[in-house]
Amino acid sequence: MILPTTFSFSLTNSRYYNSATIPHHLLLRLLQLCVDHCSLKLTHQSHSQILTNGFSQDPFLLTRLISAYATCGYSNFSRRVFETLDAKNVYLWNSMINAYAKNRHFFGALELFHQMGPSVLPDDYTLATVSKVCGELEDLICGKVVHGKSMRIGFLSDVVVANSVMAMYNRCGMLSDAMKVFDEMPHRTVSSFNVIISGFAALERCGSYSSDGFWLKFFMRMQSEGFEPDAFTVASLLPMCCAGSSEKWDYGREIHCYLVKNGLDLNMGSDVHVGSSLIDMYSRSGKVVLGRAVFDQMKSRNVYVWTAMINGYVENREPEHALVMFREMQAKDGAQPNKVSLVSVLPACGLLAGLTGGKQVHAFAIKMELNDDVSLCNALIDMYSKCGSLEYGRRVFDNILYSKDGISWGSMISAYGLHGRGEEAVATYYEMLKQGIKPDMITVVGVLSACSKSGLVDEGIDIYNSLMTKHEMQPTIEICACVVDMLGRSGRLDQALNFIKEMPLYPSPSVWGSLLSASIIHGNSTTRDLAYRCLLELEPENPSNYISLSNTYASDRRWDVVTEVRTMMKERGLRKVPGCSWITISGKTHSFMVADKAHPSSDLIYEMLVDMVSVMTGDVYDDIDILHEFPCND
Repeated sequence: MILPTTFSFSLTNSRYYNSATIPHHLLLRLLQLCVDHCSLKLTHQSHSQILTNGFSQDPFLLTRLISAYATCGYSNFSRRVFETLDAKNVYLWNSMINAYAKNRHFFGALELFHQMGPSVLPDDYTLATVSKVCGELEDLICGKVVHGKSMRIGFLSDVVVANSVMAMYNRCGMLSDAMKVFDEMPHRTVSSFNVIISGFAALERCGSYSSDGFWLKFFMRMQSEGFEPDAFTVASLLPMCCAGSSEKWDYGREIHCYLVKNGLDLNMGSDVHVGSSLIDMYSRSGKVVLGRAVFDQMKSRNVYVWTAMINGYVENREPEHALVMFREMQAKDGAQPNKVSLVSVLPACGLLAGLTGGKQVHAFAIKMELNDDVSLCNALIDMYSKCGSLEYGRRVFDNILYSKDGISWGSMISAYGLHGRGEEAVATYYEMLKQGIKPDMITVVGVLSACSKSGLVDEGIDIYNSLMTKHEMQPTIEICACVVDMLGRSGRLDQALNFIKEMPLYPSPSVWGSLLSASIIHGNSTTRDLAYRCLLELEPENPSNYISLSNTYASDRRWDVVTEVRTMMKERGLRKVPGCSWITISGKTHSFMVADKAHPSSDLIYEMLVDMVSVMTGDVYDDIDILHEFPCND
């Protein structure tokens, strides 16, 4: 690191070096330089000069020194400095508590807070910092202690302390307590409203709370009290307007209109956080075109904006656009992708089965020294398995520097299941249990699906039974659907039906859909008709149910019933989005819809399909027969 000339000279100048003449103000400037450059070496040198020049008990200098060591990530050195002081004022205690908090040594920060005792009274900075620590630990009991102490010594009227206490309650999932603090505040700021709004957002995100639009009323209250929303306000509100009911989508449009009406969207070029939130809101609501319009209007974009747009295309199953954006991100704006960018773009490679593109992203991650990151490795395993390269996925999984979590094991188990290698999936599942990792819903669904596809029914039933006896895990609808599918595929339709009757949850469409598929495979018309009736009763507006019913009767050549079903769909205005497949050849991606003849080589493709079906069935087909044999699903 090259230091500014004046400071480099000051340390080595003969007037100051190894003498007791370095002035107090210069040492303060040197310590600030240590913080600005996060330099441990310079901090050590400054510490030496402090001792040499007889300032070992100077509280002002040592407060800065404690902060400098903490900024470099060495809170243990900060603690050593702290212990050398004979008399400690509240600022020194604050500096040391903040040093622990900054380096996420939260228990050390709480221990110091309790050690302050009656001799040193905490101030507003102490209470705000410790409240944040309690929130990080989600320690509600300790948080209430801090809250009570703030009330006793009269600091709860301080806006910063009150905001920190409210944020602590939010992190602990106690929004009602945060609201009580908010209502009792004699003075509020925009940040106070932002804390409550972010609390609504956090609870809705985890699905433990439904505000029924109360957060929007709170937003209106904020304006009625004369507070202008800032970028943080908008960025907290927009995630609550995604997906779900059309009413939520209307809220999102209202907030965007508010931005435009008040000229706040003009700041979008400088405040990319607002732009990213708008893109995310539109994309998650299925309006990726509107998200792209916001993206195109932004005057300046950083890696977070590009990543939001890439992720939007992936969520809306437009992988080609996501990959184009990933390339343009580097070529046009020169934005360097980060870990989140790579994790976002990898599913696009999986959707397109683009192994080459996935390998390029993997190589880029290695170049950026991110190849040991857990979330990125999990995404790589998923991508490689979907691109047909299970071996590469296993190599990533076996990386010795890769700290595996539950998602890692679940990804590998699902990869084996996707490739029909049920025995390896089961072996990996039991190996995960040996490592002390508790199974979650996704992992269990992955291993049961693998058992279903590989015909390992007994192994799958044993795993299901062990969930309640050994792991005290309650089955979910997804897990039950896997069990029904597993039993049905093996021909145990009666057992599958009995399982549905006895399962602890009300059967969902996915459960009846699994039974329906098995009934069609094994030609059991009784269970098939039962499953159809239940599906149509549960999802009368789902076009897939009618298409499946139509195709089933078409395979039996009962065209009168097919016509009746199609007429029913038409009367109800139901239409299914056609299926689409991709294949990449020589770097170019070709997409095909069901019964699609738009491709320039469609004649050759159907001719090859005719030959393949003829070989497989021993029958003779022409192009028209092929289209009838594989009915269009739109």
